[in-house]
Amino acid sequence: MARLAIIIVNYNAGGHLENCLASLAQAPPVTPHQIVVVDNGSTDGSADAVRARWPGVTLHARNTNAGFAAANNVGIRATAGELLLLLNNDTLVPRGALDALVARLDANPDAAVAGPRLVDGDGRPELSFGPMISPLGELRQKAVVALHRRRVPPVTAWVRRATGRERHVAWVSGACLLVRRSAAEEAGLLDERFFLYTEDVDFCAAIRARGHRVLFTPAAEIVHLRGRSRATASAATETAYRRSHLAFYDKHHPRWAHVLRLYLRLKGRLPR
Repeated sequence: MARLAIIIVNYNAGGHLENCLASLAQAPPVTPHQIVVVDNGSTDGSADAVRARWPGVTLHARNTNAGFAAANNVGIRATAGELLLLLNNDTLVPRGALDALVARLDANPDAAVAGPRLVDGDGRPELSFGPMISPLGELRQKAVVALHRRRVPPVTAWVRRATGRERHVAWVSGACLLVRRSAAEEAGLLDERFFLYTEDVDFCAAIRARGHRVLFTPAAEIVHLRGRSRATASAATETAYRRSHLAFYDKHHPRWAHVLRLYLRLKGRLPR
């Protein structure tokens, strides 16, 4: 039986998916594994391409797009591996990276989740972990990310240092998130209210609430090309993002949820 189940959610991103699967095929993990693609009703031929080109990949083709959390849950329920890897389709996996990530989780029995260092196509690190989302913490995280993208030297240097040290954190990015199945099931899997955005933060919070820890480790490095970037998001995706944002505050910071709604209304961004 495969110890590791690699679950890739796809929606109309056939090019990214092809590259991701190719990277896994070119340098497959030594850890016994299976690869599952959950297609969220793509109309770009993604599902047909997987059937034709990747016979060793298990495909679950859905008729509609139910969101990232729901699709990952489909993949989790369809597998039996002791370890689950939630992997974005816009990632490239270098040789040995997943084995290194598994090794670091194995070496930290108090941790139930591990996330690697994410870098972009130019090798620049991404701030892919952080403290629990709160109004002040979210503003700080977004400011750091924005300044890092603009290549502000002091911020870029800080991100490079921060991502160069292994540590326990509140959450790691769902772009590449390794989790013990037992902990995922104990947490009730991913909360399907989160269509897009914060599902990874909420998932890690649910796991931490049950006494487990979340590990960020630079021992493993994954390339993240950010194919589902909100910079090029459709209006429907932007609406889904806002709804997930509101759902997160309703769940974790109810006293601030009405403030967020007022802010979005004033900005003309409150979803219906």
